[in-house]
Amino acid sequence: MEALISATAAARDEMATLTPECQAIGELCKEWRSVAEISALLRIPLGVARVLVADMSEQGLVQIRSSLDSDSRPNVNLLERVLSGLRKL
Repeated sequence: MEALISATAAARDEMATLTPECQAIGELCKEWRSVAEISALLRIPLGVARVLVADMSEQGLVQIRSSLDSDSRPNVNLLERVLSGLRKL
C-alpha cells in the first residue's frame, strides 16, 4: 500500500491494448503514486488496486519502488499524499 508505482515505457507504448482500468492506472502513474492514491483517485477498492498493480508489474507495465527512506521511516511527502487521497474518498 505504501509502495510507489510508476508506469514504464512499455505501458505507454501498449496503452491502447490495455483494459480501461489498466489504462487509468497507466495515466495516473505517469508520476509516482502510491497504491492507496490509485485506489482513492480511481474510486476502486484498495484490494482491487493492489491486484491490478501486481498484474501490471508482472507484465512489466509498472515499476514498484519501496517508499521507505534510507533510515526505514515512511516518506513524509508520501504520507501527506496518501492522506489527501483518503480525504477525497
